[in-house]
Amino acid sequence: MIRTIFFVLTFLFSALGVAQTTISGKVVDEQNQPIPGANVQVMGTTVGTVTDFEGNFSLSIEDEYPLNIKISSIGFVPQTIALSTARSLQIQLKEETTNLGEIVISASRTPERIFESPVTVERFGLKEIKNTASVDFYDGLENLKGVDINTNSLTFKSINTRGFAAFANTRFVQLIDGMDNAAPALNFPLGNLLGMTEIDVQSVELLPGASSALYGANAFNGILFMRSKSPFDFEGISAYAKSGMTSQEAAGDNVFWDLGIRVAKKFSDKFAAKANFSYLKGTDWFAVSQENVLNPGTGREMPDYDGLNVYGDEVSTNIRAVGIALAENGIIPEGAFNLLPNENVSRTGYLESNLTNYEAESVKFDAALHYRPFADDLEIIYQGKIGKGATIYQGSNRYSLKNFFLQQHKIEVRNNNFFVRGYMTDEDAGDSYDMRFTGINVNRYWKGDQQWFGEYAGAYVQATLSGASSEQAHTIARQTADTGRLIPGTPEFQQAFNTVTTNPDLASGSQFRDGSQLYHADANYNFSHLVDFADIQVGGSFRTYRLNSFGTIFTDYDGPISYNELGLYTQIQKQLMDERLKLTGSLRYDKSELFNGQVTPRFSVGYTAGENRNHNFRASIQTAFRNPTTQDLYIGLDIGRAILVGSAEDNLDRYVRTFDVNNQAANGGNPTATISGRNAYENSFSAASVQAGAPVASDVDLVKPEQAIAYEIGYRGQLGKVSIDLSGYYTDYTDFIATQNVVAPLYGEVGDNSQSLVAIQSGDYKVFQTYTNAKSGVQSYGASIAVSTKVFNGFDLSGNYTYADFDQDDPEFRAGFNTPKHKFKASFGHTELVKNFGFNFSYRWSDAFFWQAGFGDGNIPSITVMDAQLNYTVPSIKSIFKVGAANLSGEEYYTAYGTGLIGTQLYVSWTINNF
Repeated sequence: MIRTIFFVLTFLFSALGVAQTTISGKVVDEQNQPIPGANVQVMGTTVGTVTDFEGNFSLSIEDEYPLNIKISSIGFVPQTIALSTARSLQIQLKEETTNLGEIVISASRTPERIFESPVTVERFGLKEIKNTASVDFYDGLENLKGVDINTNSLTFKSINTRGFAAFANTRFVQLIDGMDNAAPALNFPLGNLLGMTEIDVQSVELLPGASSALYGANAFNGILFMRSKSPFDFEGISAYAKSGMTSQEAAGDNVFWDLGIRVAKKFSDKFAAKANFSYLKGTDWFAVSQENVLNPGTGREMPDYDGLNVYGDEVSTNIRAVGIALAENGIIPEGAFNLLPNENVSRTGYLESNLTNYEAESVKFDAALHYRPFADDLEIIYQGKIGKGATIYQGSNRYSLKNFFLQQHKIEVRNNNFFVRGYMTDEDAGDSYDMRFTGINVNRYWKGDQQWFGEYAGAYVQATLSGASSEQAHTIARQTADTGRLIPGTPEFQQAFNTVTTNPDLASGSQFRDGSQLYHADANYNFSHLVDFADIQVGGSFRTYRLNSFGTIFTDYDGPISYNELGLYTQIQKQLMDERLKLTGSLRYDKSELFNGQVTPRFSVGYTAGENRNHNFRASIQTAFRNPTTQDLYIGLDIGRAILVGSAEDNLDRYVRTFDVNNQAANGGNPTATISGRNAYENSFSAASVQAGAPVASDVDLVKPEQAIAYEIGYRGQLGKVSIDLSGYYTDYTDFIATQNVVAPLYGEVGDNSQSLVAIQSGDYKVFQTYTNAKSGVQSYGASIAVSTKVFNGFDLSGNYTYADFDQDDPEFRAGFNTPKHKFKASFGHTELVKNFGFNFSYRWSDAFFWQAGFGDGNIPSITVMDAQLNYTVPSIKSIFKVGAANLSGEEYYTAYGTGLIGTQLYVSWTINNF
């Protein structure tokens, strides 16, 4: 027995006493400057680390010599070193002349060089984040070729590629560590409002164009991948502080703050954790346009005035029809209505600046626990993200989002060959409200529409009888009807404002309520370690939407609305001809419970030519589709000028409203009429025909999935110090999802040639915005080229040009392309002009274009924007100081119709230990 115990103890102590091999050293560049964040990997193992701010590293393993270690860093040529004995290493990496050697994952769901990617892909890494001249890394993405960023507000920006842009950009997907950060109810990415803190970003990859074959529905125009730093690889405490000033003519000069901290710890080879927190506060860009959207070039002198950023004046009616109703009720003499003009008059509205304080705020926190049970590549991750903010969002109306809250929680299991993840997204609209309906219902809180228009009509008749001209009579009538109107800044106005913005009933309030949720699971397995002849992957996803707006957005009056989507895919990739030829084929099947299944294949071919393998040619054909959004299907929202009604079959009878009528006699003596969403689709005239004076029945089909076939060719080349990346694409859309305005009479049947026409003539109708598919064809096409090089002994110089355009068979169809035809971007800088000092300058120009969206249509002028930054590194305190300016010229501009003009943003920042 004693011998057995002795043997066991001897074995245990010998196991614990296995020699630990320690490898340490420093990684520097060709100027012997430290390279922080460089990866140091023991080849053939999962053991690795990254260099600290001063380029130093140290790691211990149980393997014995000889060993091979690989050192790599973005922007440098990787190096492999063979070690036979313990020694301190001084490793010098040579800077790459181009970025074509960088590794990306998104294009094929497997690591590969950008140079050999089968489709166009853009990458924004640690080097680009440090050197960007923009205020933050998210804004810096706009300098990538083919990328558009539409600025909704200071903290909410929307990325798009290849046309058909919108703030509610449901054609573009944004994934943060594999999680879709789209708001479940609004159904579109929230930019970086509730995204990732700058010091936790490891890399950003962007795929322009269709990606449905691998990533499913809505990866239609492009997809953005943001990957955070692992606490196993990036330990320590990092922080930043940024402050400066926003300057705009309308808003003046305002201070902003942006603070953040990251804490990460590798407790052992098995367990690591991290947490991030950031806080931003500033003043948003004021939107102050008073342009009359109904008659551009005119102003408030028009009786039917609807100012772009003026709310409440959307309530409009035919003033003669009001006179007829007054005469029928004996309020004015019979026949006096003939003194009233046969034209619309609108109520007096409030400026947007009277209805919001333009506070911009973003609070973000996330934490992650990483566990490797066997200290190898198998990893279990819990990640939680919460965010709270205040911003302006522009959709069909403009919304003041106050205390908007979003949280995400994810569990993921993965190794080098597979992943399985599940996550949920939960949102709470907080104290948000619709500014258009705030203006409308503050007016109604003071005085109802019927009373206001009645007083207007009566005063107009009296003024006319007194000899006033039509213009004078309109002025007198408005003054009379507005007598006692609530004035912004008074206690009476504030009381009305508070009452309206806390009431979710849009008939009398404007609160935007939402507690919608999204549940998603997806998995992927790569068989490359089991199969030699090709790289084979399979995967799938399942998603559930649970819409819960409490009847304020959707027709979920009786409780939440839920529906599911399922997807399955496979991909095979094969390299031939000494790995010069790469063939990739993908196939995906998706099924929504509301629609038939969709099959989306993709095929691409890439060939690397040249003795030095410095030329790559690629071509691909891929199909894509996108399901109608939650709003396309289940919205039921009166936005003033129109009622939005989704076209899911079970939604048509959910939206039911009762309205007052002007011509009670034509309505069988009834003072009200009740209609549903079904009237919009089955008993309506086309809005265009009513405007033309010859009403014709509308022909609106229920919406179904949109499909596209995208063709792309491209070339990447490295010619000495010059890299070239060019591509061209053509996309043909079928069943393009679109909206169509119709006019539904409150009584009568369309086609009866009597009662329904009387309803239109009497102003007894409602305008609906329906969701359907274009019957005409739509095609988009474009090309881009990017050139980068080093000049004058180390200066970085790059430029890119993008062309984008579209065609449509029906000229009356509202495609909403919303993209400039021509764009040019350039940058010039040096990471180390002198020791520890660098700079960067960027330039952007884009052509004028026409913006079409639910909030309004208008011209966007050509813009020229210049940004610049200077940075200084202080190694002794592991810090980088930066001073910069966005929009140096101060010439204010806007990227979408209805938003605030973008002014200049000046900033200084201090970043600590961001390796």
